[in-house]
Amino acid sequence: MDLYFSGTASLVDEVDKKLLVVLRDGRNLIGYLRSFDQYANLVLEDTIERIYIDKEYGDIPLGLFIVRGENVVLLGEIDDFKQTNSIEVDISEILNKQQNKQQNNNNNHQPKVMNSIRNKNALNYDV
Repeated sequence: MDLYFSGTASLVDEVDKKLLVVLRDGRNLIGYLRSFDQYANLVLEDTIERIYIDKEYGDIPLGLFIVRGENVVLLGEIDDFKQTNSIEVDISEILNKQQNKQQNNNNNHQPKVMNSIRNKNALNYDV
């Protein structure tokens, strides 16, 4: 008979398994779950941060990593043997692509913000 644990106690079955943890800020961490507590704080070993840009990804080694439970959005076991469509690239290449993508997003967003500010200011200066 399998026992069911509610809340963070259900993480007992995940200890010593390789997990993907998605954080509130959008980062993806992959590592082995070594410990957790009642607040879902996690200790991950051999952790990497995986950055995806389109169909490519790069891994940044982080080592031992402690994650505060309130920052965890999603947690799941990784299947190392499953094939993916993504291509691994050098970390410097993926970081450059990430920076370019962020700059493009900022440039695309700025005109909308400026137009919004102009429209609001125009309403304030009615004659």
